[in-house]
Amino acid sequence: MSDFKHSLIIILVMGVVTLATRILPVLIFGRNEKIPKYIMYLGKVVPYTAMGLLIVYCFKDVSVVQAPHAIPELIAMSVVIISYLWKRNAIFSVVIGTVLYMLLVQLVFTV
Repeated sequence: MSDFKHSLIIILVMGVVTLATRILPVLIFGRNEKIPKYIMYLGKVVPYTAMGLLIVYCFKDVSVVQAPHAIPELIAMSVVIISYLWKRNAIFSVVIGTVLYMLLVQLVFTV
């Protein structure tokens, strides 16, 4: 399969999946029906659960017994937390933390 066809298929599939996630709730709950309490509860707790899962995934291979002893990760995590508390902007905090982490591991803590 050519690269163009492969890319086109990927874009089309992602477009259909994105469209389905927008249309499915309307089909299930209707436009004017009241949203069930358990769905509202999930809407409140799932974002925090997903963030916790991502944090565990990001730190699962970090070793505190081998150099650099998780120092760049802890610095970047601290900057993400502090910048989020300061600006209340998740995207800003993640971008700043990612850029700082990449600079630390490539320029400061080279092994």
